Parts: sequence; structure tokens; C-alpha cells
Amino acid sequence: MWCFTDACSVPVSEIIAVEETDVHGKHHSSGKWQKMEKPYAFTVHCVKRARRHRWKWAQVTFWCPEEQLCHLWLQTLREMLEKLTSRPKHLLVFINPFGGKGQGKRIYERKVAPLFTLASITTDIIVTEHANQAKETLYEINIDKYDGIVCVGGDGMFSEVLHGLIGRTQRSAGVDQNHPRAVLVPSSLRIGIIPAGSTDCVCYSTVGTSDAETSALHIVVGDSLAMDVSSVHHNSTLLRYSVSLLGYGFYGDIIKDSEKKRWLGLARYDFSGLKTFLSHHCYEGTVSFLPAQHTVGSPRDGKPCRAGCFVCRQSRQQLEEEQKKALYGLEAAEDVEEWQVVCGKFLAINATNMSCACRRSPGGLSPAAHLGDGSSDLILIRKCSRFNFLRFLIRHTNQQDQFDFTFVEVYRVKKFQFTSKHVEDEDSDLKEGGKKRFGHICSSHPSCCCAVSNSSWNCDGEVLHSPAIEVRVHCQLVRLFARGIEENLKPDSHS
Repeated sequence: MWCFTDACSVPVSEIIAVEETDVHGKHHSSGKWQKMEKPYAFTVHCVKRARRHRWKWAQVTFWCPEEQLCHLWLQTLREMLEKLTSRPKHLLVFINPFGGKGQGKRIYERKVAPLFTLASITTDIIVTEHANQAKETLYEINIDKYDGIVCVGGDGMFSEVLHGLIGRTQRSAGVDQNHPRAVLVPSSLRIGIIPAGSTDCVCYSTVGTSDAETSALHIVVGDSLAMDVSSVHHNSTLLRYSVSLLGYGFYGDIIKDSEKKRWLGLARYDFSGLKTFLSHHCYEGTVSFLPAQHTVGSPRDGKPCRAGCFVCRQSRQQLEEEQKKALYGLEAAEDVEEWQVVCGKFLAINATNMSCACRRSPGGLSPAAHLGDGSSDLILIRKCSRFNFLRFLIRHTNQQDQFDFTFVEVYRVKKFQFTSKHVEDEDSDLKEGGKKRFGHICSSHPSCCCAVSNSSWNCDGEVLHSPAIEVRVHCQLVRLFARGIEENLKPDSHS
């Protein structure tokens, strides 16, 4: 048997499908085939790595001198593929036809559907007609017959599916989502993201690219990546779940202002960003947090989250040990650990469960944030000059340490609370609840001349109007059809 290309090696786990090749009537110019009166062939459809973490659909044809040998290879390879039980067979697909540039349906039909058909994956497709339709549908239908859920759209579409799946799972398990200390139950279904939005932050941070074909191939081969989710509460009411960015101040003002300018399309983010930067508003308040002592990494260690991440694996193990001790009454982790408090005037307060990387910011808001370590990176940007804040923002687009400023602080946390100075009286219950355990690390800061009022929270691109929130990270609550960003490998020469 020979390979009809250069020498190549493909792991079985990255074979999409194998099919018999019709060679009847074909002329083979190569001298190898002149001795064969009736050559037989089969084609292996597989993954080929290209540049910048992209995957491509490739075909390799193998030729056999004997029909029996050809069929033996076909049978053997198909039996090996059948044993790969992690691969999905039946998927529920939501397509947002309006998100991003309105290309969701076209992207799915041209780049994704052919691969699903090739891999013998059947689908039920729902093209959404209004906001929250995907979330509502997941609460209503029988999802037990599916091996996963695929969302075609941007981060907003993913958020809808996320909320629907988590909410449906908690309802089935009898868990009250509104309780801030509720132990949430993970879903058995994975979520696939086909990027068709404006930023596609979640896809970029978990795969390394926002390429639809790459994401489709990760779904086909049945990859699985566990990811943290933060619950955001106010006064014992669940506001939203977050997987990427929670931003108060600068990013909260941008998303709030951009909502009024939807008629500008994607340009509204640039316009609102410039306007917010020039406004240079700071906000006074108190941030209380519980450090994530179970994690084996730190926000400034320069070790990004990658496929097969040791930090995520080890951190989860240590977190489970903590929880076992609390369960058996040996110690209650939250009573032993010291809450810390930072108060003052801030230009921005950001909490990231992932790097939040995208095309414009390849490193993201926190380059060393981890997807499944049970923690969030809490970034506090204190009041500073407009020039210094610009220097900080520019660091998001290059390789320099964006936390290397005197006005920037970063902590790895598993819980945090924020209370705006203007609502401290209203939310005294929330504040008093943790006050007994808080150890202050505040320092005096000179008063600023700007007007200090309330901002809003940007929760994965949605506006939360309540400034007082309580946030908790739930370790590896959901799973994606992804494997994390692979280390840069040299692609094939013909990529």
C-alpha cells in the first residue's frame, strides 16, 4: 500500500472519516501504478494543522494492489473510529442569523454542514428569530437525545446557550440558582462554538483562532475542554453567568454607551471606547475578595493556559481536597481563609475567567488566566492620569507586562464582592455579611477632581445595572468541544 502524497502520519483520533475511492476509468501517470491492472483505493479524511492554530480538512488517498487488502484497511479503520465514544452523533444547532455581520447561516452551510455530513453527524437546526430563543428552547425541549449543543454566532449566542444549559441542569437537579452559595451541577452535554460574531472572544481564548472550519473539526473529533463559570448575584438573586469578562468602570461604560448606538453597527464599540476614554471617569467603592489559595499559578507567572494544562488539572485537584475537608467538617475553608478588602477610586475593575484574547488583543486582558483552575483574575486599575491609562491599554496589544504599573493591582480569586460608595447604605446586608472576616489592606489615596458616580457592569457583553454584586467561580462547570490552545507546532510544509 502507498500514500499518494508525501510521507504523512495522522493519529486515528484526528481522522474524520474513511471512504472507498472510485478509481474506475482513472489514469495513473506514476510509474508505480503502471504494473497494476486494477488498482484499489480508499481516502482518509483527516485534520491538517495550518498556521495560527487553524485546522483544515485534508484528504489522503491510499492505493492497494488487491481489493481484499483495501477492504481490510477500510474495515479496520472504521472499527477503530467506532470505538471513539467521545465523538458526537446527534447535535442540536442554534444559528443566530443576525449576529456579527449576519453571516451565521452562510458560514454554517458552507463550512460546517459538509463536515458534519462527512462524519455522519445528524443535526436538528433552529435558526433563532429573537433574543433569548435558544435559552428558552433549552428549558422546554428534551435534550437527553443530544450529544451536544452547537451555537453559530458570537459571544452573545454562546451566552444564551450557556445560560439555558446551566439553568436547565440546575432545575433538573433541584438546585436553587439564586442562592449565592449553591453548589451548581455540571451538565453532561458539551457546547460547540462556531464563530460568526464581532469579537468571538470565548472561541479565540479556547481554540486560539476564530476560524469556523477549525471549530467544526474540534466538534467532529469530539474534543472536550472543561471551563470555569462565574455566577453573579445581587441580594440573593442570580443576575447572570460569566465566562470571560466582568468589567466595571471603563468596560462597563463602553458597553452601556454602545447599546444606545446600535445603528452604528460594529463601529459603535470603537466610538464608545474613544468617548469613554476621553471622559476618564473614576468610581469609588470597595472590593472584597477571597484569594484562590488552591491555585498553583499566578496572574504574572507568564504561563498561559494551553491544551492539557497542568495548572488547571492540579488546581482542580487541590480545590477538591479543600472541599472534602469542609464536607467532613475538618475545616470550613471560607472561615479559615482571610477575606481581603481594597477600597478607593477606580478607573476600571475587571474580573476575567480566561485570557479574553481576540484578534485585536492576542494576549488578552490577563494573558496567564486559566480556563479551568477554579479562579478569576481580579484586575484593579486605580485612578491615574489619562496618559498612564492609555499606556496601560496599549499593553493589551503587545507583549509587555500590562500589570507592571503602580496603579494596577491583580489578584487570583475564587470569590469577590463589590459595593459602590453610593449604594453602601442600600446594600449594608451584603457588606455586613462579610465584614467580620475582612482583613483590610486599604491605603490612603489623594482625592480626585472627577465626578464620582455609579458605573454599570459589563458581563460578557451584556449590561448589568446593579453596581453591587457578589461573584463566585464554579470550577469546570461546563465543557466545550475544544481542547485548549495547542503549543505552536511547525505546520506541514504544504499548509
